[in-house]
Amino acid sequence: MPLNEEEERILAEIERQFHATDPESARRISSTTLQRYLARNCKWAALGLVAGLVVLVAGFASSWLIGIVGFLMMLASAVVLIQNLHKISRLGLEQVTRTMANRNRNLNEAIEDLARRLRRRMGRDDT
Repeated sequence: MPLNEEEERILAEIERQFHATDPESARRISSTTLQRYLARNCKWAALGLVAGLVVLVAGFASSWLIGIVGFLMMLASAVVLIQNLHKISRLGLEQVTRTMANRNRNLNEAIEDLARRLRRRMGRDDT
């Protein structure tokens, strides 16, 4: 649903004010894509998973309580990693689906064009 002119004007004004008050954040936000954001979250979650494993192994050697903390770190990191990987895969699937839809549309257009040309040729041959 497209925005009307008043809503577009308000949105443009908010954007101008944001760029004027905090240009560094505006530059950073405009240069970050959703894929890059999710990949960065995956990287940190994987690092947390490895750190949790280290704490788990080292912790159980000295205290089972520290080992449990390491396990909980691993569990939380694994949950975050899986959620972000799921979002990345869903986003990728949407892009693939969109590309396939465009290809199917292009293929359908090519088939229809071929059918039109064949009908014209057949029609000319009949007359």
